Amino acid sequence: MADPVLVEAEELGRDFEVSRPWLERKLGHLPRQWLRAVDDVSLRIERGRTLALVGESGCGKSTVARLMVGLHAPTRGRVRFGGIDLLEAGQAQMQAIRRRMQMVFQDPYASVNPRWRVRDIVAEPLRAHRLIAERNALRDRVAELLTQVGLAPRDADKFPHEFSGGQRQRISIARALASNPEFLVCDEPTSALDVSVQAQVLNLLQDLQAQLGLTCLFISHNLAVVEYVATEVGVMYLGRLVEVGPVDAVLTHPAHPYARMLLDALPDLEMTGRPRTPVAGEVPNPLEPPSGCAFHPRCPHANERCKVERPMLKAVDGGPKVACHAVEEARI
Repeated sequence: MADPVLVEAEELGRDFEVSRPWLERKLGHLPRQWLRAVDDVSLRIERGRTLALVGESGCGKSTVARLMVGLHAPTRGRVRFGGIDLLEAGQAQMQAIRRRMQMVFQDPYASVNPRWRVRDIVAEPLRAHRLIAERNALRDRVAELLTQVGLAPRDADKFPHEFSGGQRQRISIARALASNPEFLVCDEPTSALDVSVQAQVLNLLQDLQAQLGLTCLFISHNLAVVEYVATEVGVMYLGRLVEVGPVDAVLTHPAHPYARMLLDALPDLEMTGRPRTPVAGEVPNPLEPPSGCAFHPRCPHANERCKVERPMLKAVDGGPKVACHAVEEARI
């Protein structure tokens, strides 16, 4: 029997060097500087399900996405795909794995080559993985993919500038589906689109997942979108997961104060006129993160323990996993 977990990250971390130029450091006797973009992230995605990562800009969501598909090498931890450790896989094995995972990027204007016709853009994975070599078969497969995402086969002869943003994103999705992947990473695929076009692209992704049985990692900062597309959700803050669980449980009764803050930011006509207590402070400098719980400078429930001891992600009463001392001690 196949393992129900397709993709798994274990204590994943990634650091980026953000030091000043070498000569400036030498003259000023300055140390090298590192940004911890992702820190100790562990997650599992079962086959056919969608895990969404949410959080403010700069919290590490997109870095996690790139680590999961091998675009970045982890500084710490491991990623397993179908039980295979990506760090230990050989070149031939990685080539086969890359065919099984694809990515849809945020900006539909930057993610396609403006000099290529649509047929070449969509056919690129087929050529790269040597799945189809014969010209007529390649043309038929491109036409099939374009039809699958709601475009016409004749669009294959056009250039990207002849399409709207939503249509370009459909081209990106067609390219991602060309190699028949099992795992699809969507890095905020609708954030650059108008609201009406967002709905069309989300409906398309939902339909394709149902038809093809795709396993998805969906990156977003919009909880309303996450509620529509995901089965599980992970809330990230300053490179760490602070709450993970089924989407209904997390979005209906969030436990972590930061998750509650994100939920309160959603527009809701039923809450018109209800007073809300804004979260104090600003997002800390990621180059100098706070000690203990990273959220404690902004948290109304923080105490001395929160300032010195970093909370671990733990299941609460059999529900979602939460990294919060106040929740663990039943103070909230």
